[in-house]
Amino acid sequence: MASSSELLKNQIVLITGCNRGIGKAILETFARNGAIVYASSRKEGIMDELAKEFSKKYSTTIIPLCFDVTDVNAIKQAFTMINKEHKRLDCLVNNAGIMQDALIGMATETNIQNTFNVNVFAVINLIQYATKLMKKQNSGSIINVSSIVGTYGNPGQIVYSASKGAVISLTKTAAKELASYNIRVNAITPGMIDTDMFRSIGEPRISERILKIGMGRLGTPEEVANTALFLASDMSAYVTGQIIGVDGSAII
Repeated sequence: MASSSELLKNQIVLITGCNRGIGKAILETFARNGAIVYASSRKEGIMDELAKEFSKKYSTTIIPLCFDVTDVNAIKQAFTMINKEHKRLDCLVNNAGIMQDALIGMATETNIQNTFNVNVFAVINLIQYATKLMKKQNSGSIINVSSIVGTYGNPGQIVYSASKGAVISLTKTAAKELASYNIRVNAITPGMIDTDMFRSIGEPRISERILKIGMGRLGTPEEVANTALFLASDMSAYVTGQIIGVDGSAII
């Protein structure tokens, strides 16, 4: 585990999808580096114990939030709370996402709608509310978690790859539109990362996938989180509109 620092000391951050995998790693990395984090998840109470643990362990404040990212009214209430309590937002990490694989001809309307509701439409709405605060302070960093398949595509993932490709496009557009407000917008495209979601494909398929990774191993959630830390901090003060792959030279 990396040592603590003050790269994000007293920075106000909202991270969606914090309860496991990459989101949990980003939450812990940001807490370790001094951020005050609103940690969002969809299920009531799921973040409470983790928020207490990280708050105590890293001497900062983690505020658990429960809301569905597809609920625009809930998003509005979350940002109203952040504004009331801190009057600012320094970083938004759009990490919440779903993956429902389907071959061409098998993707249902429900699958398409659900995937885009979470992976694309929610990201746009969260950005719109976040920038209301960020524009007032003339600063901010927005980090969108996309995927390697959003860049290269992948058989059996026409809906998921399309949604993650949309995240890449909206990241580039938002970066251009918000640069004059000193708001930076970047995306991370993880490759094959060792999470519960990835492990669900089964060991035989995992071994097959690893053969396609130049570095010969799965990435860790912490390696994605470290990239997010760079993008959230002043180390990337002149970086915007970038799509940063964290994939170990994977071939898809």
